[in-house]
Amino acid sequence: QVQLVESGGGTVQGGDSLVLTCTERGRASRIYVMAWFRQAPGKNREFVAGINRSGGITEHAGAIQGRFRISREKGRNTAYLQMNMVKPEDTAVYYCAASDEFVSRDHRDYEFWGQGTQVTVSS
Repeated sequence: QVQLVESGGGTVQGGDSLVLTCTERGRASRIYVMAWFRQAPGKNREFVAGINRSGGITEHAGAIQGRFRISREKGRNTAYLQMNMVKPEDTAVYYCAASDEFVSRDHRDYEFWGQGTQVTVSS
C-alpha cells in the first residue's frame, strides 16, 4: 500500500510553467506504476500522463502532449509533472495515482490516490 501526497499547485498565468510533485508518505515495500489525472469543475476525471515502474515508458494525453512531461525518481514512488505553456483550459484539480498493474488511461485501474492539488490558470 502507498499513501500519496501532491504539492506544487497554485495560480499561474497562461504561458507560465510549474511542476507538480507526488511523494509517498513513508516508504512502500514495492514500486508502483504512477500517473497524473485531472478533474475540472463539472467534468469527469481525465488521464494526463502515466509512467511505468522503471520510468522508461511514459504516456501523455493528446491535450497536453508536448507541453507536459511526467517523470519519476528511480526506485521510489515519487513522480513529477512538468507543466509548460499552461492554458486556462488546464485549470483543474490534479491528482496523483498509483497502480500495481500497468499504465492505464482509465482512472478505475488505479488503487491509490492523493488528495489532489489545485492548478488555476488565468488568461
